[in-house]
Amino acid sequence: MLPPPVRHHCTQGPRPEGRPWVRALLMLGLLWLLLVPPARAQGVELSMLRATRSEGELALEFAVRINLPRTVEDALRRGVPIYFVAEATLLRHRWYWRDERVAQVSRSWRIAYQPLTNSWRVGLGGLNQTFGTLAESLNAASSSSGWRLAELSQLDPDKSYTVEFSYRLDTSQLPGPMQFGLTGLGGQSDWAVGVSRTIKVDLGRP
Repeated sequence: MLPPPVRHHCTQGPRPEGRPWVRALLMLGLLWLLLVPPARAQGVELSMLRATRSEGELALEFAVRINLPRTVEDALRRGVPIYFVAEATLLRHRWYWRDERVAQVSRSWRIAYQPLTNSWRVGLGGLNQTFGTLAESLNAASSSSGWRLAELSQLDPDKSYTVEFSYRLDTSQLPGPMQFGLTGLGGQSDWAVGVSRTIKVDLGRP
């Protein structure tokens, strides 16, 4: 004769999410996510990048949005100039070897605060402009159009080309003591501000 089946009694308590205090915490967490604004993004965001053909030239056009980390902005306001560098390299695809570099160009913007006039100066090459706010000066250094890369006559429309682009805060142009003391100014990662992108070039006839 077989013994009667053993009945197991569940001794587990109510599920945590069924407890009132857990539900209250979940609701508070949801309200916090809805009410607290997100932190300001820091760094560089590339909003536009394209290669254009005009008047026999291949040119580059780009625009970025810059949100400086607090450490960098504080250094600016203490009178330390900073430099942003944009670089573009035009490459021709080669299936049998690494891509061939056809052209390489760069531009550098210098941004400095003028405490006596409470203004900001932006320099590009030999041209200097003065602005009333930091936002205006960053905007002046955040875009370029008609930036010549190469003559179209030097390019083969039957070949594939790409442009490697980068825009970054150039720490190599900071004052010497600062280059050795980035950690003391809040960490080198605060100064690693930049963005890069690779795009294909369309050389098809208009």
